[in-house]
Amino acid sequence: MYDYSRFSDADLKECGANLAALAGGTSSMEDVANKIVSYLYENITDSSGGSANALVRFYKTHPYDQLDQGLQGFAQGILGSAPSDDTNCLTMLATMGDNDDWKSRSKSNGHRAIPLASADMVAGIPMTSRLLTQFGLDVGSVIRPDPMLIGDMSAKTYNTFYVPEAVGSPYIPAQDDFVIPNGIKSVLGFGGVLSSGELFMVIMFSKASIPADVAGKFSDIGASVKEAVEPFVGNKVFA
Repeated sequence: MYDYSRFSDADLKECGANLAALAGGTSSMEDVANKIVSYLYENITDSSGGSANALVRFYKTHPYDQLDQGLQGFAQGILGSAPSDDTNCLTMLATMGDNDDWKSRSKSNGHRAIPLASADMVAGIPMTSRLLTQFGLDVGSVIRPDPMLIGDMSAKTYNTFYVPEAVGSPYIPAQDDFVIPNGIKSVLGFGGVLSSGELFMVIMFSKASIPADVAGKFSDIGASVKEAVEPFVGNKVFA
């Protein structure tokens, strides 16, 4: 078990190795993603032994025309019309949390497939825009990856998305409906770019405060998660 308040370098190494090994016995990227969010939810605990995270989610960008009908409908609802077939959508692959509706992506009401149709649209989604900025990613490279740059992007280690104080943050939406009633104190995201040029990320909404030095360590965890999901690039994504 790990504790945000004293997450050591040894914890970092052990957690990373355990996450990288989760691909074993899985048949899709979604299967691995479910294992990843469950591991982080169950193994990062508070002083009482319960989960320190209220909610953990895994996202990746995915072309609109490769989404199922339900996810396409969700993306259309956000955009107000059908995106072009090659529009990258930030798509929820896995979720785990305190509430029953947070334990299955099929039960989740929001944020299931966010179409990244333009830089202006991304700028209008504060959390997504801030996340990409803190990761160190250019919005244009996420909306439409340049094939000539994918190799360099995939090889990089990216920064973390870190909001030390979630309450009152302009980057964390649904303050009255989500942040305050669920006791969210800090938010931490990490991820990277797959060999396909697709972005992946894990976002953790924590009921415990996350120190800045601990948040920084999770950039290395992103490489471990990439190792677990990379075998399914170009293969089966959804379960």
